[in-house]
Amino acid sequence: MSEFYKLDVAEQQQRLEQLARKALELWDLGAGTELTLIKYRENAVFAVATEDGRFVLRVHRAGYHSDSALRSELQWMAALNREGIRTPEVIPAADGAMFKVVDVSEVPEPRQVDVLAWVQGEPLGSIEAGASGDAVSNYHIAGELMARLHNQAQHWEKPEGFTRQAWDLDGLLGEYPLWGCYWELEQLNHDQVELIQSAREKARVELEAFGYDRDRYGLIHGDFLPENLLLGDDGIRLIDFDDSGFGWHLFDIATSLFFLAEDANFEQIQRGFIDGYRTQRDLPDSHLDLLPTFFMVRGLAYLGWAHTRKETNTAKELTPMLIEGVCALATEYLADPAGQNG
Repeated sequence: MSEFYKLDVAEQQQRLEQLARKALELWDLGAGTELTLIKYRENAVFAVATEDGRFVLRVHRAGYHSDSALRSELQWMAALNREGIRTPEVIPAADGAMFKVVDVSEVPEPRQVDVLAWVQGEPLGSIEAGASGDAVSNYHIAGELMARLHNQAQHWEKPEGFTRQAWDLDGLLGEYPLWGCYWELEQLNHDQVELIQSAREKARVELEAFGYDRDRYGLIHGDFLPENLLLGDDGIRLIDFDDSGFGWHLFDIATSLFFLAEDANFEQIQRGFIDGYRTQRDLPDSHLDLLPTFFMVRGLAYLGWAHTRKETNTAKELTPMLIEGVCALATEYLADPAGQNG
């Protein structure tokens, strides 16, 4: 591991800010630029204030996406905007590029950097705090939005060279899952490893049978969490397409609802989300019966995330909660022969 990742978070942030300031020289955003860190989890995300307006600058996690994959992400966001599904507008660099690769000596790897228009709004919730505000009504709207996104992805003619990761059988349950080998998470004991391996094998059989038809699998957001849904005066705007890729629509739904499972109003929130989704797109009961399976594989993926991001404060804080929650989920999942314990 590079010495950079052994630094405390404040020092890492300081060095990433130096890279962000160098990157800003490649954009023509106007005078009076001020840079403020607003989030450092996967990417380092900065607010940029200028005399001409506000923007968001992202310094991407090293090695997560190829240049082609990041370009594809930004192309999809632009296409969604053209069809009325509001995402942050991509602000090109001075030379017209959608993003730039920037390096400074203080950060070990060159980093992809992009700039997006500022989105005003309050998140529907957060991983730590759950849902906020009028959750049932808001999640009905969120369900509509997700269905519209899936519809757009199904008919959109993707540009040449479009490439994104796949949340498919291999990406979720294979030997080398996208977010890491969750069964190797060092905080798991032997019995917990056996438990999640059993859940993994059951889920593999069910998803292999479910298949990849267009009515259930396609381009998805992949991180449709409450904190990525910003509610403003003009409705909900969707941000953070970093984990977008090809996957099952039900995986997108499970992601949106996963961290709300302990909310007192979870049943109403889930029902509102599904009802909203069904106003825009068909979702057969035979598909919905597999939602518990997708909650299970979403939980396994989060354990992999905690394993491969163990140097981050977020992983350190969430890992005990994730282990407890995912193991409880696996126990319930394995106890139901039909896999329909929802």
